Amino acid sequence: MSGPLRLIPGEAGPDQTVQLRALPLKRRRPAPSEQEPEPEPEPEDSLYLPADPLDELAERLRDVCADAVHPYEIAAFLESDGLSDEQAALLYGRPDAFTVAEELFEKVERRYPGPSSEFANPWRADPWRCVVRGLVFALPGLGYLLGANLFATTRMRFGLPSGMLALSVATLVSWGFNQALAHRSYRWLGRLRRREAAVCLAIGAPVGALVAAAAAYVVGGPLGALCFAAGQSCYLGAATVLLVLGREKFLLLALAPASVGAGVVLAADVPQPVRTVVLLVSLVLAVGLAVRELLVCIRGGERESVELRLPVRQEVPHLLFGLACGALTLIAGLGGTIHQAVQSGGLPAQATSTTPTGPAMIALTLSLGLAEWLLFRYRAMAVAALRTSHTSGQFTRRTGGILLGCLFIYLTTVAALDAAATVLWPGAPALGVPQLGAMLLLGGSLWLALLLNAFGFSWSTALVCLAAAVAESAGLLAGADPIVLQLIGCGTAAFVLTALAGPALGRTTQHR
Repeated sequence: MSGPLRLIPGEAGPDQTVQLRALPLKRRRPAPSEQEPEPEPEPEDSLYLPADPLDELAERLRDVCADAVHPYEIAAFLESDGLSDEQAALLYGRPDAFTVAEELFEKVERRYPGPSSEFANPWRADPWRCVVRGLVFALPGLGYLLGANLFATTRMRFGLPSGMLALSVATLVSWGFNQALAHRSYRWLGRLRRREAAVCLAIGAPVGALVAAAAAYVVGGPLGALCFAAGQSCYLGAATVLLVLGREKFLLLALAPASVGAGVVLAADVPQPVRTVVLLVSLVLAVGLAVRELLVCIRGGERESVELRLPVRQEVPHLLFGLACGALTLIAGLGGTIHQAVQSGGLPAQATSTTPTGPAMIALTLSLGLAEWLLFRYRAMAVAALRTSHTSGQFTRRTGGILLGCLFIYLTTVAALDAAATVLWPGAPALGVPQLGAMLLLGGSLWLALLLNAFGFSWSTALVCLAAAVAESAGLLAGADPIVLQLIGCGTAAFVLTALAGPALGRTTQHR
């Protein structure tokens, strides 16, 4: 032969040169009468048959072969590992790599993996962080207890206590502007450009606060109410900065003085100058911590060599969504007051029974932390369903069940929080069935909208929520009952959003 024979390890000894693999020759089987018991061959006389090297390969590639659903998957792995047809014939005695793959597929038992804890849950969320975020969403409401005396309740403007309309307009503008600002900053963070995100926040947060304060000034009101609206606008800008950059604990620290002060106000009569000082301390802390974090990000980050521009038009649906959410929430909180003002023709209305909106708003804001955690949980469970489902229909049914389960948990928690807040709120009446239904429909609509926003359906959610807000506002100004308006508006929005979420999120391409 022109080339050396490949020796199998351990087959060439001192007494033999090369020992080739061979199968025993077939022998003629004698007739039954001629058969005689043959003596067992001696060990040294037996033919030595080496082990099939394919067994060793099957053991080495057991995980790959067990997970494969077709021999072609194994063949692709073998070819990517550099196994050619010549090597398959030389090393394993098979004509090509596909034959090797087919035999490996037959040798190894199927063992399809279940949902891996590392892969099936890429959307991990720290539950304690969500609890902190829920607190920082709810605690600013305590500031209204400290600043209540700044509004002239004896004077009315458009049927509302003087200054309340200016504060409502400033809140609405801040909510919409900061929603768009946060989305744009998260887009920078998603491209691993923290410095650019900080620059965006450093420019956008003061602009948003200035626009909101100017809107309150245009509406007009007492000087104290306008100052409170300007301070709230500055706080919301600073809170946006800290929340986007992941500094919720700093914001919780800034809210500590106002929270303690509100607790003291509930227990004793505190002069207004002291209340104002407490509010200013919290505001200065929030703004100072936000400025500090921005300076750290801008000075510590390196400027990217490749310039990147993000179109501003992509923030328009998030601006509209923020305005719609703010309007729906304000109608839920002030709907009864506005309704009385419309009924009285803008004159001071007679005192009526207290509406149970305070505990409902506290429950809704506290539940935002859970809402955020459930968004992560839905995405994690949907990815797990993607790995374990065998057909697209099965995946759609599983994701639909996950969606309804998360929504049920959220609404049940909101109802429980409202019951607890009603017990703790002094003199607060319990929610009736219509009021509870309206609040749950509002919460469900907001959660479904946030979920669809997370999957990129920003225009759909913005238009649905904006239509509901416009319809409720028009009905409220026409003198309709606010609870009926919320049941119709939020109920329709929840139905439409559910109808959108089911088919859209039941597609496998949305979860890859």
